[in-house]
Amino acid sequence: MKNLSDEEKRVIIDKGTEAPFSGKFNDFYEKGIYLCKQCGVPLYNSNDKFKSGCGWPSFDNEIKDSVKKIPDKDGRRTEIVCANCGGHLGHIFIGEGFTHKNIRHCVNSISLDFKSDV
Repeated sequence: MKNLSDEEKRVIIDKGTEAPFSGKFNDFYEKGIYLCKQCGVPLYNSNDKFKSGCGWPSFDNEIKDSVKKIPDKDGRRTEIVCANCGGHLGHIFIGEGFTHKNIRHCVNSISLDFKSDV
């Protein structure tokens, strides 16, 4: 496990949210793999990332068995966490029509690291 900054802890451990349009991966489209910031496990392939305009990185698929889905305490949303360490990633939204898969993983940039294919 990585040592996290106070802001990383606020989002990843305490299930916070970074401000929209503030994260380094919001408008980032290089080829590679997105990893869990806390434990380094691969979570998302760059080819599953798309521009949603919501202010956070959006993916329409995860790497198999890497993301766990949990009903949110509010009863309306589904939280997504790293299946390996339980670090908070964000939420899933279904039925918005952004891609043919019709699902959006809305992920905090601060919850992610990136490994380039180059």
